[in-house]
Amino acid sequence: MQVHVHSSHGLRELVATLSQNGAQYRVWTLASPTHDDEGTFTFTAGARSTPQVQDGRATLILDAKSGGAFPGSTHFEREVDVVTKPPIVTADSEQHYLYRGMADVATLNITGGYASAGIRVGNQTFRAWPMPAGKPGMFSLFAFAWNMPLETVPVVYAADAASNEVTTPLTVIFPKKEQPVYTQHQIQVTEQFLQKVISELDPNGSGTPIDRFRKINNQMRQANNKTLSELRLKTADHFLWSQPFMRQEHSAAEATFADVRSYMYQGAKIDEQVHLGYDLAVTQHVGVQASNDGIIVYAAPLGIYGNCIVVDHGYGLQSIYGHLSRIDVHVGDAVKRGQVMGLSGMTGMAGGDHIHFAMQLDGIQIDPKEWWDAHWIHDHVSRRIDLPTA
Repeated sequence: MQVHVHSSHGLRELVATLSQNGAQYRVWTLASPTHDDEGTFTFTAGARSTPQVQDGRATLILDAKSGGAFPGSTHFEREVDVVTKPPIVTADSEQHYLYRGMADVATLNITGGYASAGIRVGNQTFRAWPMPAGKPGMFSLFAFAWNMPLETVPVVYAADAASNEVTTPLTVIFPKKEQPVYTQHQIQVTEQFLQKVISELDPNGSGTPIDRFRKINNQMRQANNKTLSELRLKTADHFLWSQPFMRQEHSAAEATFADVRSYMYQGAKIDEQVHLGYDLAVTQHVGVQASNDGIIVYAAPLGIYGNCIVVDHGYGLQSIYGHLSRIDVHVGDAVKRGQVMGLSGMTGMAGGDHIHFAMQLDGIQIDPKEWWDAHWIHDHVSRRIDLPTA
């Protein structure tokens, strides 16, 4: 622990005491007076220095006395958690069949105190939540990202307030061990499309049109995806949906998840990006339907996505709708499955009227197609955790 003290007459005395269950234990004392006006002091308080303390809540008490002819004193108290043993975590024994871009559900149990828990896949973390309806245990919705190395082993983890962490691996099976082959597309960047993009998204920019296009397609895309990812903090701690997700009615997919796009201008490749969603086309200015029940957490322009809506469905699961010509909902609105939230369009980096539909889990964009499948939802979600009744 660190304590910063300011005293114009120096410090004569500083004592740290831990109070728990009616008893007090002195854990640290300033070795000798100091004449400095201020100072930072570091000490350790815990079971090693004070073996009498037990796991649970305690109060850290600091008493300071200044120097000088007329010493003053200060008393400070702060509630703390005492952790003497790391938690114990166990994961389910199921085999999790995954492919890149897919989400799944794992259950876990934790014994002992912990500050955070969930599933870690490489450098990506997915939160654990208490089982619904007060049932024992916990669960985590997690994903294996589209670009995650196949040798990555997802692990269940739990960490206490002292940053002691324990992990245990999940059993994961990839039906196809080879690297998945993503669809390759060439996007022909016409002069009309180039001017449309830079005038809409970089109206006061400098540089050549191609440089401005690349900046939008790279830097703005990264910033927009960061904004989407941070919406994971605006999620409900319960299911907001009960039925399978629905695909936009009568829509044709013009692009699918993790398509690799080469942007071609006058016969030369000027950029490459990965498209993390579905481009769904129906007719011009079709009503954009909510894929499931939820709460609006974003409804505004968002760079390359144009006019964008994000719906939270609880537990970090969110759906994304881009390129709208009109938004008819507001942040905080509750929407129902199939409800029209606005009209399709071609705002942002869209060359024609369509809906960019995507989904993300704890800020990681995932393949939506499984969530449209009632059998998959039963096998991977509702068989393991209870969904609300419709």
